[in-house]
Amino acid sequence: METVADLPDLAVMPDADLAPASVVAPSRVADFYELTKPRMNFLVVVTTMVGFFMAVRPGFGDWALLAHTLLGTALAAAGASVMNQYVERGYDTLMRRTANRPLPAGRVAPVEALLLGVLLCTAGTLYLAALVNALTAALGALTIATYVFLYTPLKRRTTLCTLVGAVPGAIPPMMGWAAATDSLPPQAWALFGILFFWQMPHFLAIAVLYRDDYARGGFKMLPVVDEGLVMTGLQMVLYAAALIPVTLTPVALRMVGPVYLLSAFAMGMAFLGFSMNCAARKRRVDARWLFLVSIIYLPALLGVMMINKTVRGG
Repeated sequence: METVADLPDLAVMPDADLAPASVVAPSRVADFYELTKPRMNFLVVVTTMVGFFMAVRPGFGDWALLAHTLLGTALAAAGASVMNQYVERGYDTLMRRTANRPLPAGRVAPVEALLLGVLLCTAGTLYLAALVNALTAALGALTIATYVFLYTPLKRRTTLCTLVGAVPGAIPPMMGWAAATDSLPPQAWALFGILFFWQMPHFLAIAVLYRDDYARGGFKMLPVVDEGLVMTGLQMVLYAAALIPVTLTPVALRMVGPVYLLSAFAMGMAFLGFSMNCAARKRRVDARWLFLVSIIYLPALLGVMMINKTVRGG
């Protein structure tokens, strides 16, 4: 997570132009790299890979297609992240966890971020269209549009923003499936459902942890307006409970077998338990535990899914 630090702004330092390139360049590169939110977008790339893996048949050998899919997706996701920070740069100055980001701290000019964001979004979409297929490129464009033009402005207008934001976050595995098969069958939508419902307790936990910061920034996340956290806790539990049957749909669709079924059910019950604990106690420490469990739960679930598919030879 970002922290506030009183770093000097090279743009207003009298001797900034005299600094050697070896000193200035790494800082600038690091700032532009930070704008792409590499840690967050690592999950985007991984879930795209999972969708691709679950779609391919035994004996698949076109790994260049997978590489093109992941690279194009990474470019598009990076562009969306830059555009998000460009739009929110003024509000980020108000929050402690974001005040030292490159844009609010003044280390990157807004026009630079805008150009980088447009370039990455365009490059990613065109790359997917040219080297993967049109369906994957369209899904990438949809992800960018919903993240930048719907979720980002809605964060300051309605508590439903988290629900809207879960849509672009759940599309990447569909992009992987579309890249491998040029289609979106029920199996691809099952992966979408898993990511969608998982995100809700995950991001509500984050919103509880940073509710004061979000309030300073003017963001209407549910925990900000839900003073007693009653509705927040209820939604955590409802989405975690709904996630259990959703994670079992791959079994019904014959994507995986009984090993995944038992594992998914056990992990889902544990995730639900932590959600219920957070809802009942309404403490930051319990929200932190729910957040930590959520980031263990998802890769564990997807890992079991892929292993079970490999063992079954599906």
